[in-house]
Amino acid sequence: MHFTQANLWKFLVIGYPLTIAIETPILLLGLSPRHRVARRLFSGIWLTACTYPIVVLVLPPLLMPDRTLFLWVAETFAPAAECTLFWLAFGERKEWLRRSMLRGFAVITLANLSSFAFGELMEKMKWWDFLLGPNE
Repeated sequence: MHFTQANLWKFLVIGYPLTIAIETPILLLGLSPRHRVARRLFSGIWLTACTYPIVVLVLPPLLMPDRTLFLWVAETFAPAAECTLFWLAFGERKEWLRRSMLRGFAVITLANLSSFAFGELMEKMKWWDFLLGPNE
């Protein structure tokens, strides 16, 4: 995929709902039952909304054309930031370092890795080129 500013915005518009479609079911099923379903659903949409624009619009111009560096930074930043945001929004002092909190962090990381793997599959299959159209 060629990273022009126009393609990054197209990638954001197409990739955000795809990412939510992958990550939200994982959060719905994996987060602790202490989090109501509405919170799990909200987290699937909100956490990605907080990190996705940075991963898609900010990091590529800073780190490309070194794709390996970009992927390391982006795929470390996203789950770390999302775990932090989740803890700040829904964490309780009594949960610190308990199974419920660690489970939440693991599930958020798994969700991010799953959407990353799907994105890589789309890259290998040239589906991004098809969805984004010709390079500008």
